[in-house]
Amino acid sequence: MPEFIRDPVQNYRPGPASELPLEAGETVLAVFAADRRRYWLDHAAMAGLGAVVVAVVLPFFGRADQIPVALLAVAAAVALRGAYLASEAFARRWQLTERRLIGPQGRQVMLLEIAALRRLMGDVQLVTKDGTKHLIKHQADSAATLAAIEAQRAARAKVVP
Repeated sequence: MPEFIRDPVQNYRPGPASELPLEAGETVLAVFAADRRRYWLDHAAMAGLGAVVVAVVLPFFGRADQIPVALLAVAAAVALRGAYLASEAFARRWQLTERRLIGPQGRQVMLLEIAALRRLMGDVQLVTKDGTKHLIKHQADSAATLAAIEAQRAARAKVVP
């Protein structure tokens, strides 16, 4: 009988159990987890954008009479999406240490490898020197998250020769 090899995508498990362990002497300085209020505000913005698209596109197809139903469908779809993905979004977190950012699913970003940090609404995007991008999603205060990472990156740059 052939051996069944499970696809790694099927082994996806969010939460602290999927994170890399701390190295010897490493301490967690900050934890960046998703904010419930920001999560639902992001979904409200998605629903609003979808409503605008529907209201603009349907008249071009001669279906202006279907706009009210389409608006309800967009709102319902985004609300269902939000409810379905909420547990996964709230299980993800990023930990800032003296050396690196430890993310969900075994991700890590060394502080000195960060080429750019950007705020994207309630999120913080990290771009590494090799072009890899990571997103710390649904932050209550994305400016404070960005400032904490930037400060630790600057402190790390001074320590390393």
